[in-house]
Amino acid sequence: MSDTAFDPKAYVQQLTARPGVYRMYDAGGDVLYVGKAKNLKKRVSSYFMRASGNAKTEAMLDQVAHIEVSITHTEDEALLLESTLIKKHRPRYNICLRDDKSFPYLYLSTAQDFPRVAYHRGAQKRPGRYFGPYPSAGAVRQTQDTIHKLFRLRNCSDTFFENRSRPCLQHQIKRCTAPCVGKISKQDYAADVADAVDLLEGRNEKLVSRLSDQMGQAAEKLDFESAAVLREKIAAVRRLQEQSQTIGKSGDFDIVCAGIQAGEAAVVVVTIRGGTNLGHRSYSPRLPANADESELVSAFLGQFYLERKAPPEILVHPEPNDQGWLQEALAAGAGRQVALKTRVRGRRADWLANARATLRQTLEATLVSRAGAETRLTSLKDALGLPAPPMRMECFDISHTGGERTVASCVVFEAGSPNKSAYRRFNITGVPAGDDYGALRQALTRRYQRVLDGEHPMPDLLIIDGGRGQLSAVGEALEEIGAQPPCVMSVAKGLSRKAGREQLFLPAVSQPLILPPDSPALHLVQHIRDEAHRFAIAGHRGQRQKARKSSALDEIEGLGPVRKKRLLQAFGGTRQISRAGVRDLTRIEGISKSMASRIYAHFHEGE
Repeated sequence: MSDTAFDPKAYVQQLTARPGVYRMYDAGGDVLYVGKAKNLKKRVSSYFMRASGNAKTEAMLDQVAHIEVSITHTEDEALLLESTLIKKHRPRYNICLRDDKSFPYLYLSTAQDFPRVAYHRGAQKRPGRYFGPYPSAGAVRQTQDTIHKLFRLRNCSDTFFENRSRPCLQHQIKRCTAPCVGKISKQDYAADVADAVDLLEGRNEKLVSRLSDQMGQAAEKLDFESAAVLREKIAAVRRLQEQSQTIGKSGDFDIVCAGIQAGEAAVVVVTIRGGTNLGHRSYSPRLPANADESELVSAFLGQFYLERKAPPEILVHPEPNDQGWLQEALAAGAGRQVALKTRVRGRRADWLANARATLRQTLEATLVSRAGAETRLTSLKDALGLPAPPMRMECFDISHTGGERTVASCVVFEAGSPNKSAYRRFNITGVPAGDDYGALRQALTRRYQRVLDGEHPMPDLLIIDGGRGQLSAVGEALEEIGAQPPCVMSVAKGLSRKAGREQLFLPAVSQPLILPPDSPALHLVQHIRDEAHRFAIAGHRGQRQKARKSSALDEIEGLGPVRKKRLLQAFGGTRQISRAGVRDLTRIEGISKSMASRIYAHFHEGE
């Protein structure tokens, strides 16, 4: 935990808009509150935007000294993780159930001739299949109800089933095929059971295909009411697949992700036990000069598992140095085989991706911490010989593909932290393709004419992503309109183009300024330069896609009419597609993992 005051404004500005779970800590490191969010940025910022009027909430916010977030793939995963963390930490400001119940499951009694589907909570001793865990009892009931609607499997007790002489009400309302009185053969019933199992395990697309065909036929007959009902059934099947998180009892593993950004190091460790995400912890190791991420994760694994037994499997990113030696050392300490894996598929790949997203969020939070920002600003002042730390900085970058749809970005840092509400993009027109100098001149002219008109404050430091040529072009543009920022600088990567070897160009200095790789000033410059680059690329992609597309799915590069039709038929609409995860999208014929990732990124761009 940091000893400095918590700055909620700076923290919220860098938060992601993805779903996840947030934890609020007090100064002593105790968890005050655990909450889930469909949009982390909106939910967490809502606490600090205005007074809540709730005495309990205000008292909690007065104690908040630190916030951590765990990013999840879907809202259902966030709900499950929130429940797990509340049971684990029992936060003071959460409602904690006194009975501390275990997670609910869906039970299928496969040992019988006519298996039943039932709700289950507790020890899994009876023979049969258990699907879950589910985030809540309501999720199990919804899944159970869907199974009865689609496959008409029985849910009655064995005693009731064995003593029937005529069909019950469930058969009359078409929720059961009445196997108790021989209305269906064992073979046909077994086929329905097999379809239900495949669907619960996420391997069955036949049902969705059939429903999609029926929906298309109903639409062709102008029976839109029936088509809408079928569309809702497809959506229900998709929700069912998202909620089922079957991993198996062997699902005991850790996820370790390490990263370095602008001189700050962080490691995130996610714990998975019994197929359930138990949350994560983040660490901030002290980083020696010139260390890379592979060295960082290798050193962390050796130290972290020195005092604790490693699980049978550890998912790691990036690949550590001396992986073979590490596996042997961890196996010796655990008394069994330990596998370090960097390439995984399926559910494990989803969890690894979420851990990496959580790591990026942790690094961003570290970079905007008040103490770190003050240190970097002071260091930058000294390096550039400024009279005072540059409290407002603006950085420009240009992005295009072969000159197409050129976009200039302007990102703003205040007090060393990103102020994303002040970011701006400029669509460049009337400039020859590939003329970066001309694009910069146009963007700077448009921006600083507004600064001179009083729409925006003049920055203390203007940074350009580029070399001496870009700096000269900017100087000419500013001179033409009479704008004079106190300091103008360009930053270019060195000959090796590796982070830490950047060259800083100043107008009145003939030789580039090269700062040490561990310089806090360089780390701040890298941060704002990388943010301008990211923002420019995102804007360029958006413009390029907008020019090529006429609908939401048409905006996805490489997605042709056949696969678009399959997606719409399978999910029932664009809205349902936007809510699907990568794993759900790859179930559609013709949708590869890379295409699914592209579709997911399209609907979540900027989060």
